[in-house]
Order: sequence, then C-alpha cells, then structure tokens
Amino acid sequence: MKIVARDIPPRAVWALEQAGVHPLLARLYAARGVTSKDELDDSLARLLPPSSLQGAQQAAVLLADAIAQNKRLCIVADYDCDGATACAVAVRGLRLLGAEQVDYLVPDRVIDGYGLTAAISQRVKERGADVLITVDNGIGSPEGVDEAHALGMQVLITDHHLPSKQVPDADVIVNPNQPGCTFPSKSMAGVGVVFYVLLALRSELRTRGVLDASTQPKLDPLLPLVALGTVADVVKLDANNRRLVSQGLKRIRAGHLPAGMAALFLAAGRQARMATALDFGFSLGPRINAAGRLADMTIGIECLLTDDPTRAEELAKSLDTINRERRDIEGGMRDQAFALAEKLCNNGTVPPAAISVFDPDFHEGVVGIVASRIKDQLHRPAFVFAASAAPGKGHELKGSGRSIPGFHLRDAIDLVAKRHPGVLLRFGGHAMAAGCTIAKDQFEVFQQALAQIAQEQLDAAMLTRQLDTDGPLAPEYRRTDMVDALQHEVWGQGFAPPTFSEEVEVISQRLVGQDGKHLSLKLKHQGQPVDGVWFGRTDPLPGRVLLAFRLDVNESKGERKVQFLIEGALV
Repeated sequence: MKIVARDIPPRAVWALEQAGVHPLLARLYAARGVTSKDELDDSLARLLPPSSLQGAQQAAVLLADAIAQNKRLCIVADYDCDGATACAVAVRGLRLLGAEQVDYLVPDRVIDGYGLTAAISQRVKERGADVLITVDNGIGSPEGVDEAHALGMQVLITDHHLPSKQVPDADVIVNPNQPGCTFPSKSMAGVGVVFYVLLALRSELRTRGVLDASTQPKLDPLLPLVALGTVADVVKLDANNRRLVSQGLKRIRAGHLPAGMAALFLAAGRQARMATALDFGFSLGPRINAAGRLADMTIGIECLLTDDPTRAEELAKSLDTINRERRDIEGGMRDQAFALAEKLCNNGTVPPAAISVFDPDFHEGVVGIVASRIKDQLHRPAFVFAASAAPGKGHELKGSGRSIPGFHLRDAIDLVAKRHPGVLLRFGGHAMAAGCTIAKDQFEVFQQALAQIAQEQLDAAMLTRQLDTDGPLAPEYRRTDMVDALQHEVWGQGFAPPTFSEEVEVISQRLVGQDGKHLSLKLKHQGQPVDGVWFGRTDPLPGRVLLAFRLDVNESKGERKVQFLIEGALV
C-alpha cells in the first residue's frame, strides 16, 4: 500500500479563502477540484435544468397525457436502494402531480433476475396498466420493451446505467448515458433521473394550465429520498449530485422526512437531526438493500411510501432484522471467500491480477458485498459466484463483481465473452461494478479468462493500493466543533471524505471489541495525546508510524472527544 498526499492547488485555496471559505475546507475542496465558491452553492436554483436532460420533456408530455386520460401507470423498480428510492419518488411524485392510478412492481432477485423481462411486462399488463415506467433499469431490456408494446402498453424508461449496443425501442428514454445526451451530470443515480422527470412533468402541467405557481405542489419533500438513493448507489458526487444530497440532508436535519426514513434512523440508532451522507451509505442504505438481497424489496419500498408512523416503525424493524440476517450470512461467506482467494495466491501471498471464487453454499443475494470486501482487502478486481436459486436454473451461477481504479469491469467481461463464446449467458454493469450469469461448468474458464485480461491490463502500480490523503492535520483543527463542521459537508464517491496522514507516536495499544478484532490506540499527535481506533486490525503497530486517519468524535459519559479513525499505515 502507498499513502499519497493529494495535490493541493495553492491558487484555488487562495481564491476559496478570499471568498470566505474556512481555510481547512478551502484546502480540502481545492484538493477535490473545486476552484470557486460558486461550485459550493447547493441551492436548488443551481441545479442543472431538466430541459438539458435528453428525453425529459418527451417523458413529461407522455405522462401529462396519461394523467389527463386517467391512464393506469405501473412503475417497474429495481431491487436495490437506488431502485427502491426511485420507485418511492416516482409513486409519491406522480400522485402529487395528479395521477390517480399509480401502481408498482419490483422484480424478485432470484426468480426474475435484473431488468425488464418479457415475463415482468406480462405481469404489469395483468395488473391493468396502460403505461409501464421503469426506474433504475430498462436500458438493457429490449425484449421486455417489445413485449410491453405487443401487449398494448406505452413504455417510458428512466435509467442511468450504460446502454448496450441494442437500445430498447421504448416510447421515451430518459438516461444521461444514452447516445446523444449532452446532460453534464453523467453520474446521476436512477432516483435523480426520476426526480428530473417529475420536475419536467410539473413544468409541462404549468404550460398546459393544469397547474400554476400558486397551485403546483412542491417536490422538495422528495429530496430526502433522492439524497438517500444517490449516496447508497455509490455514484460519483459531482456538483449536481452534491446539491441533491445537500438539499435532502437539510430537510432531514430540520425534521422534514418521510415516516419510513425517520423510522430507519431510529432502527439504526442514528439521529436524523444530525444526519450525514455516511448515514445513507452505512446505516439506512444497507437496511433497505437487505430486503432485496434476502427477502422482498416491497418491504423497503412500502417503508419509504407509508405516511403512518406506526406502520413505518414495523417495516423499519423488519428491515433491521433482515439486515442482521444479511450480516450473519455475509460473515460466513466472507471467511470462506477469503480462504478460497488465498488458495489462488502465488506462494500463498501474491494474489492473481483478478480473483473469482465460487462455493455451492454461497447465497446469491450477498455475492456483491463479499466481492467488495475481497476487492478492498486484496486490491484486486473480484467476482463472487453463487448457484442460482431460480427454479430450473440450478446449472447456472450468478456472479457479482467489483473493480479497482483503472480496470473497467464491464468491458473486461465483454472481452471474456468475445474470447470465450458461450461462457457468458448474460452480463451487464459499468466500470466499477458488474454482474453476470454463467454455466456452472464454465466457472474455471471464466476465472482464468478474467485473471488473464487483468494481467494484461494492470501493471504493478495499478495493483498496489493507493490511499489518497489530505496530508498533515494542523493541531488547531483537532477540535470537536471542527469535526462536526466536516461531517456536516457532503462527502462520498468521487468526493472523498477528508483523510489526513502524518507520522505519530504510538503510546499504547490494545485489542478491543467483542471478538478482540479492533485495535484501540493512545497516540501522540503534534506533541499532544489523542485516541485512535483501527477497526478490523489486530496486528500491533511500532512506536512511530505513518498513519492515514479520519476525524471522528467519541461520546462517552457526556464527554465529547476527538479520536482518529485509522484507515491505513506505513510501518
């Protein structure tokens, strides 16, 4: 591992400081590419206009016509947190804007697989729908769209995934990544795309005289859901996404959030009034995702749709229980997956350029999480496979992969398909995450082919984990109010949370936690004592060490003290 301090452009720091930005924040923002205070303006007025998103206006016309004719609308969602929040935003938003008949359907991960299949289109038609609307899926589903048309339905696709070569023949497609779309925010999550469609629809209804400035509903109450789905889907937090997340957080902290979200905060032991983007990624998001992994995402969507606090509490508790089960399953799978990965290592220490593992006992709902754990631990592209639990599909393996910077996972799988025709039955995804289905007897072919492609494309530097930091932390910023200020900002994928690095003295250290799997440290930083904790670390540290750390506040017995959360070390 390498610990590298980010380049901090001095002119950008100076410009931000002159504009009134706190010196530490100016330094952090400049290191992340921000050059002016205007980029930090998170007001709704600064959002990219819906008119710049290809297909949004056509979608607005289609939906406005459907509402005027009282057509039946059915949302086809995805079974992750982005899909669940996108579904809730679509249902809530369409009802706010006058749609009286709005239904939704969420595929089953095991039985249906991913995307709009012909069978799902048939089920939508059986519900009496006139218009089928996908959220967070559909761009790779030409067969499902064709079936919907054959059944007499209109199809509106809202998605953000990369399209395949064959773009579906939908009535309207809204996707910032579709060919010809010049919308600057290519990283918008599925829930963000739906929100933009609703903004365009409201504008269309004003144009038609159905609404005016005094009668149009506010769509602001949807922003907490938009923020949750955006962060949970780990999309890049560009300026537009940061504005969406920031606006959602402001409403949550002020107590303006759906009953289900409030209940999820309580179930997770977090405080909504102190909400941060990390709460979305590590507390609320996993609880909603657990429903799609192990049970039925309908539970998660209903939790986000209900306005009844009692019902919300029941659903949030159910999601919390499912998430605990997910953790138990993941723990066993993770240990077994690491054992399998170790067997692939040369001389027992050097992993191959890409790692693929399979065990008959693996649960397909958790393969993506375990792949992410392997990727993080070994810094290698990783795929984890489980036997398909779908009826009649026992001969198939479903895999989920996660990648490292510099290795486009979907393109790599596409190359496997070209070099070894017939190995891949289905696949899709993007640069950092992808999924595929293969025949069970083709696992070793896939395993070796992916490792070979990674070997060809990744050099030694790319296979070495690099931890980017913001350099040393001035001691005057080691204060609880400064930590609170940092946590109040929007950090995440592509806009990394502040991580500092410098040499410190280790005064004492001991193992803590129920299983003794965490390292508690007493450190001397800039000549002053500070506590530290390294989760998941059991090996002791030397007396002096270069540490990479984030700032946190430890609250105990009414006292708040700064502590370092250790991310890495060079010993």
